Amino acid sequence: MSSDKSSKLTIFSNKRKQNEPPIPIIKEKSMEKKDLKPAGVFKYFEEICQVPRPSKKEEKIIAYLKAFGAKHNLETNVDEAGNVLIKKPATPGKENFQTVILQSHIDMVCEKNNDVQHDFLTDPIETEIDGEWLKAKGTTLGADNGIGVATELAILADDSIEHGPLECLFTVDEETGLTGAFELKEGFMSGDILLNLDSEDEGEIFIGCAGGIDSVAEFSYKEVEVPAGYFFFKVEVKGLKGGHSGGDIHLGRGNANKILNRFLSRMANRQDLYLCEINGGNLRNAIPREAYAICAVPEDAKHDVRTELNIFTSEVENELAVTEPDLKLVLESETPRKMAIDQDTTTRLLKALYAAPHGVYAMSQDIPGLVETSTNLASVKMKPNHIIRIETSQRSSILSARNDMANTVRAVFQLAGADVTFGEGYPGWKPNPHSAILEVAAESYKRLFGVEAKVKAIHAGLECGLFLDKYPTLDMISFGPTLTGVHSPDERMHIPSVEKFWKHLLDILAHVPAKK
Repeated sequence: MSSDKSSKLTIFSNKRKQNEPPIPIIKEKSMEKKDLKPAGVFKYFEEICQVPRPSKKEEKIIAYLKAFGAKHNLETNVDEAGNVLIKKPATPGKENFQTVILQSHIDMVCEKNNDVQHDFLTDPIETEIDGEWLKAKGTTLGADNGIGVATELAILADDSIEHGPLECLFTVDEETGLTGAFELKEGFMSGDILLNLDSEDEGEIFIGCAGGIDSVAEFSYKEVEVPAGYFFFKVEVKGLKGGHSGGDIHLGRGNANKILNRFLSRMANRQDLYLCEINGGNLRNAIPREAYAICAVPEDAKHDVRTELNIFTSEVENELAVTEPDLKLVLESETPRKMAIDQDTTTRLLKALYAAPHGVYAMSQDIPGLVETSTNLASVKMKPNHIIRIETSQRSSILSARNDMANTVRAVFQLAGADVTFGEGYPGWKPNPHSAILEVAAESYKRLFGVEAKVKAIHAGLECGLFLDKYPTLDMISFGPTLTGVHSPDERMHIPSVEKFWKHLLDILAHVPAKK
């Protein structure tokens, strides 16, 4: 392949402008699940929605994949981490094609609305159609990355599709630790090209991603008695959009932990406040949507709490009027508690949460509009043995900038007296605009749909950087159908985009370069 054509490809950022109109939601159109196309892809997607697959608890979906391989008489291997590799020989006449690895992760983010009863360890995901979109009933849909898994299964099951030698890789625990990609051994795969099916904007081809690291701060506290004559209340932040801490961090959405802490700090500066309980956010890779605290103030200050919350709510609603129109702050009286967190720890905790950065820190100097470095103040949880744990994540396309951001977060919490630890971290994926499979994919999209695909790098993390550590000669791209609201109960999949993604993928497989 000539590098001249690929060198002319324009690399765009993954940033969607806030004034850009969203993909229209067509509610008038009636569509039934049996009519969804491609039929094979949606058949397998519905099947895997019946199989619980939270991160780190993928045993049931691994068993499903092993049974699938046996049913279709395909070589199936499972490594020590739980990654599954299913191989399919080339169709006649395509044996000289380079071997393609199709890759998706089998775990899903498990988030639900507070008013929804759902056990992700046992209950199936209930899907429903809303116009041109497929969504779940009050939970994450799991199209991230279930649609990639279903696509691979549909290809493995259909002998009418033309392709060279195929290896379908299904990795575990992408969402909470990239464990499957980290523990992938050299020699488990033998492919030349890897197509990652974990991107979320149809018509966009990704050739690079950010690296990331998790930072955890822990405060130790003592329990103290709340004096007599105190009014107990619960304040709750809810209604935020949340979203992916990589793909959505630039959209200016509210962080429930930051908003809650801002109000608590305000009250602590005005009254003798006791903090009894605090809880906000869940996953390190999700922008927190909900948070609450249970507090106590002197009885004669209870009206001041209500007045201040009304003023504060008005201020925050004004600040986030565009990005968070459904923001709510709820105040309720609470049953008295005997014990609370000691006030010294409360003061240090509130100041640290106030000072801790959240959001975009730097933009790329190479790709206009692309977030380079960011941090997410993800969760605040009370743990056994008098521990308050704050979990955060930092991302950057530059390793040194990622580490600098993590050290910034560490400095804030260490100054407040917390113990701070880092996760192992994962590398970014450096773009290669001269990729041969990128050229095939770009030419295919233009031929099929009459417009050029956008070639991008993404601020979210993908497993591709880790694959390159073990398989440095892999030629890789990432693409997929359009998903919105991933990592939240607002997750939805644009049905027509799945068919376009499918056609594009099959055309790429039919035009893979020959072995060298």
